[in-house]
Amino acid sequence: FYAPWCHWCQRLAPVWEKSTATLQQKFPGDNRLIMAKVDCTSPGGDALCLKHRVDAFPTILVFRKDDTGESQHESYHGERSVPAITAWAEHFLAQAKRHIAKTNVVDSDMDGVPDSHNGVGCMVSGLVHVQRAPGMLKIQAASDSHEFHWETMDVSHVINHLSFGPFLTEQAWSVLPHSVAASVGAMDEKSFSSEQHIPTTHEHYVKVVRHDVSPPGGRRKAVVAYGYVGHSNNIQKAGEVPTVRINYDILPIVVQITEKSQQLYHFVTQLCAIVGGVFTVAGIVAAAMDRGIQAVTKKQSLGKLG
Repeated sequence: FYAPWCHWCQRLAPVWEKSTATLQQKFPGDNRLIMAKVDCTSPGGDALCLKHRVDAFPTILVFRKDDTGESQHESYHGERSVPAITAWAEHFLAQAKRHIAKTNVVDSDMDGVPDSHNGVGCMVSGLVHVQRAPGMLKIQAASDSHEFHWETMDVSHVINHLSFGPFLTEQAWSVLPHSVAASVGAMDEKSFSSEQHIPTTHEHYVKVVRHDVSPPGGRRKAVVAYGYVGHSNNIQKAGEVPTVRINYDILPIVVQITEKSQQLYHFVTQLCAIVGGVFTVAGIVAAAMDRGIQAVTKKQSLGKLG
């Protein structure tokens, strides 16, 4: 899949043609392997590229005879040379002839890095040291060997985990109040989707607050945890390069949480107050009932009752 204006497609074109000719000479009359090309800017070609979510040029995909409409096609990521592409293509012929087991992950040069595999997207993970000042994490597609079609670029994503500050041990987690523990990874496991074929930038705004939680008894050191509140917004603007931006602001305040166990005399005092209150109320109710009974009895003795 290519675009005529793409510099990398222009460089790949003669390599692709020579690879096709090499395979035809090596396997004459064998139509089990067909090398094809699609112009994603041509009528009909653009719809095919949209169907298969091609947004980087050039893109090399594998279409198998037994693929269904829902199949994910393997994408080639190997070297763009005639020997590499032909060796990779011969791997599929070997699978078709049952000389080797069928697999969607091909490593034709046996260097430990797959030349092609299925699936789209990427996993971004890491640890970043930042200043205690407002900043931004920016995630955007970039490549030294591709050009992108930004109008179809989809940056839908799932935030598996986002946290600030030191990693917490299980013992530290056990000390944190539930509200603080929930705020440490407030955006964990949240998904954000873009509308199909509409360039969308996802903007996340995060306010970070430090919490110092002192365990009861004062024998252990306070646990430092950075909780945050996140808000998200989508930007759909013509000419905007689809991006994921995480804007963070580490606030210059500290929330100190101290848990103190209640002393025994406080408990006894409160218990006595409750018991005394119950007896007092019971005495008032009993006195009222006694007066009522006496009044009824007096009227009955005087013959004035009903």
